[in-house]
Amino acid sequence: MQDWTQLRAECDVRDLERVAAIFTMLDSRIMVEDPRDVEEIGTWYGELIDEELKRPDRPAAVSIFVPAEKNFGEYADFIRQRAGAEGLKIKLEAVGRSEKEWADAWKKYYRPLKIGKRLVVVPAWDKEYSPEPGAIVIRMDPGMAFGSGTHESTRLCAGLLEQYMQPGAQVLDVGTGSGILAIAASLLGAKAVDACDLDPVAVRVARDNFEANGIKNACAFESDLLAKVPHNVQYDFICANIVADIVLRMAADAKDYLSSGGYFAASGIIEPQKDKVTKAFEKGGLALAATITENDWVALLFKKP
Repeated sequence: MQDWTQLRAECDVRDLERVAAIFTMLDSRIMVEDPRDVEEIGTWYGELIDEELKRPDRPAAVSIFVPAEKNFGEYADFIRQRAGAEGLKIKLEAVGRSEKEWADAWKKYYRPLKIGKRLVVVPAWDKEYSPEPGAIVIRMDPGMAFGSGTHESTRLCAGLLEQYMQPGAQVLDVGTGSGILAIAASLLGAKAVDACDLDPVAVRVARDNFEANGIKNACAFESDLLAKVPHNVQYDFICANIVADIVLRMAADAKDYLSSGGYFAASGIIEPQKDKVTKAFEKGGLALAATITENDWVALLFKKP
């Protein structure tokens, strides 16, 4: 019998479809607990239903089952980041796992990882790593909640930063999470980096990671996408590693925040959503400059004329 960990997220029943959509980005085989299903069962069998299931305030829930060879901590990271980006309140648990197992799940699988030609993410606890000549090292200790760089969407966005961001650039990282892309931009030579996230915990973690990596020119602050981003700043490079539906909310306004010839990198997009995102940003006045893929994930780079 295969060993696995159940990742289960409780949510308001009104958010069930949106939470389920996030889970299906990781695995199409999900389990959904919808309390409304109980209401549809006829009265013939109603007396056989557990009273707990009849509670009108019972939350909905979505689960996936992560096999033992996978890092369930990384799956949890993705779910929490995406739920936070969409403003969804969830209660996430790893069923059958102790808090210590949950916290240490990262360390079992987390090794130095190249996320670009030169960028390497190294666990903060790895004291033996010796970088190759020319490597740019990002030290990261994400713990239970935030990104480590192992997800395809993060690697794709980091690759676009490395290839297209020029030294001295003014950079904005929308939905910064752990701050990994903001750190990458700074180490690649950005003049200054603004990093924002809707989740105040993410902002705190990003600031801690800036300090741990000796980043002095990055600022993290709370913002619902571009809502609190300064209007008087023209950015040379904006990256948004979120999800397609959220990235689309910035399509109409992105041009106003970019300098002439500036780039907007959109990641966290699955293949079927690529054309929809491309059309929205082109309608907003930007031109598609590059498309890169890994597995079923896509990152799109747009340029302001």
